[in-house]
Amino acid sequence: MSDQLQPSKSANDADDSVGRKLRLRRTIRGLSLQEVADKAEISVSLLSQIERGVATPSLRSLRLICSALKMPVGWLFDVPEGENDDIIVRSSARRLLNLSSNAMTKEMLSPDAIPGIQMLKIIIQPGGSSGQQPYSNDSGSKCGVVIAGQLGLDVAGQEHILDAGDSFAFAATKLHRFWCAGDQPVEIIWVVTPAIY
Repeated sequence: MSDQLQPSKSANDADDSVGRKLRLRRTIRGLSLQEVADKAEISVSLLSQIERGVATPSLRSLRLICSALKMPVGWLFDVPEGENDDIIVRSSARRLLNLSSNAMTKEMLSPDAIPGIQMLKIIIQPGGSSGQQPYSNDSGSKCGVVIAGQLGLDVAGQEHILDAGDSFAFAATKLHRFWCAGDQPVEIIWVVTPAIY
């Protein structure tokens, strides 16, 4: 386990920031320390120390924890210091999730400090989709507005085609899927409660 833990003499700002982000992401995903530790194949004690900023994870451990939380490692480091805070997300400092297998990118527009709601900008290339199989969330709601292009949206087996300016809302517990319905990329502002990323 020596390759997984590099004890720090004190909880410096960087360790605390990484730990805080990991704890917030775990809370947003509704996972216990034990569940994440099991998935990451590390001890609960180590994970707790990392979240509290009293231990510095190795790169290997960090990758395993982020994988368990279904988040890119870059989300821990990719925002320039001072650019964002608990209220503001600067356009130049948005976190990006690139789902190349689905020809889709998601930009996080809302700050992590408010896990009850999350706003994203989603761009789907022609032929891209959320997947062939509909999915649902355990709770919450989803809504949004199409900024450009055409969005295909299937909610509970009912298909809709939305154009720029059209908006939507539905219970996230309903089976749903979405896709680019036209020959130009579709751009959507998408809001979900509670936060899922």
